[in-house]
Amino acid sequence: MNIIRKLSILLIAVSAGISAKAQDNGFDVFVPIAKYITQGNAEALSAWFSDNLDISVLSPESSYSRNQSEKILDTFFKSNTPRSFEITHTAGSSNMKYALGTLDAGGENYFVTIFVSFKGDTYSIQQLKIERRD
Repeated sequence: MNIIRKLSILLIAVSAGISAKAQDNGFDVFVPIAKYITQGNAEALSAWFSDNLDISVLSPESSYSRNQSEKILDTFFKSNTPRSFEITHTAGSSNMKYALGTLDAGGENYFVTIFVSFKGDTYSIQQLKIERRD
């Protein structure tokens, strides 16, 4: 019985190690997110949204559903066609990360802030801000 218990504990420890390692396996969550912002593809970007997220697109921040947030971004991208998007800074821990970037869209420049969280085995955007750069 002791051997089975020890093997069970070992399997749990190994599984936890593999799961923790999967978070840090070199995957950069901001690569696909940046690609969709550059493309102005609100639909593809919304796949990364949390069910409810805080979003601010040239307005005060508020909490919206995934579908509402997609519509807000789609409206923005239709009025401000992205020409380029560059992430200028990233930081965070294994379960929460953020990125700062600059967006050139519709002939203007914007600051973009993105917060993502890691829950279970997926990343999701918790907060997205797009602010006009003066």
